[in-house]
Amino acid sequence: MLRSKIHCATLTGTELDYEGSVAIDRDLIEAADMLPGEQVHVLNLSNAQRIATYVIEAPAGSGTVMLNGPAARLGIAGDKVIILAYCAVDEEEARRLRPIVVHVDERNRPVK
Repeated sequence: MLRSKIHCATLTGTELDYEGSVAIDRDLIEAADMLPGEQVHVLNLSNAQRIATYVIEAPAGSGTVMLNGPAARLGIAGDKVIILAYCAVDEEEARRLRPIVVHVDERNRPVK
């Protein structure tokens, strides 16, 4: 089940020479209740790519949303992305689950 998502963030860069992951501003990680090392899917709205990777923490307040390693070939700075985290729950809990949705502004800051 979808547990949380960061909706329409803007990629701030890519770093091919890295072992892999998506770096996300700590403020966004906390707002979406994600964890460093957690598996996420990154959906690139600009080119229709879908990437499975894991979260690494970027400095709080930096606005960083950056594809690293092989995923860096699947986006460029300025692309809009959705970052999804899932969970496994039983049917009863699935019916009660309300995903956290974090909308962001043009600088990848959470919007309330």
